[in-house]
Amino acid sequence: MNPFEKPNGRLLLLAPNKIDPSPWQARTSFETAELSALAASIRENGLLQPVTVRRADGRFQLIAGERRLRACMMAGLEKIPCILYEQSDAQTAALGLLENLQRQDLDPFDQARGLRDVISLWGCSQAQAAHRLGMAQPTLANKLRLLQLAEPLQRFCLQSGLSERHARAVLRLPPEQRAAALRAMAARKMTARTADAYVEALLSPAQKPKKTPMVRDVRIFINTINHAIRLMTENGVPASSTKREAEGYIEYTVRIPVSAGPPPR
Repeated sequence: MNPFEKPNGRLLLLAPNKIDPSPWQARTSFETAELSALAASIRENGLLQPVTVRRADGRFQLIAGERRLRACMMAGLEKIPCILYEQSDAQTAALGLLENLQRQDLDPFDQARGLRDVISLWGCSQAQAAHRLGMAQPTLANKLRLLQLAEPLQRFCLQSGLSERHARAVLRLPPEQRAAALRAMAARKMTARTADAYVEALLSPAQKPKKTPMVRDVRIFINTINHAIRLMTENGVPASSTKREAEGYIEYTVRIPVSAGPPPR
């Protein structure tokens, strides 16, 4: 059976406390204000879209609709409409994730965890999972890469309003540089494009110090030293010189032996 094909289900009225949450729920946070608003609507109008459940271990287990279930409990409903489906673990996980993906309000890290868990449950490759989920394989791979970011930094991204692209950008940096980069992005309110350029700059090699420009008189002096060293060596005196340029000055060291032998014949 196609994991996304819903067989005809039976409508039941169940007490909310008789329904266990899905162990594959991708969402880890639920906004209290949003749930309160939904609960108020349910008290006024009833639950317009039933939740979906399956039988598991002698009880009912949620397949999709955890927000609605929580809101019904807040509203104090004694019974809620549920559609019963006979689904495998793999089908249950996939359908729950798809519902969240279609709502498009999962945060990117919850979404990545949900994708990882479904792929593990299916025991398939990323390419196969992408085909099943109707996603491009590079898109799926990019979402999974987000889990390489440490969890405290994931929370920082969410709390600071940084996007998935901000998070992906810092993954190009060594782990020890990521926290500082994210703080800078948040403090400067960088756009995703600016964040990419910022990371690129951090990865660029340090600029080499500019050589000290030589004015005409300095060049004449240096040429004079070089000419003197050349004359001494041509006449059998093993003189030598070394030059070092630093910020603001040039340093010359000249070595002339004090007991040079006679010039060769």
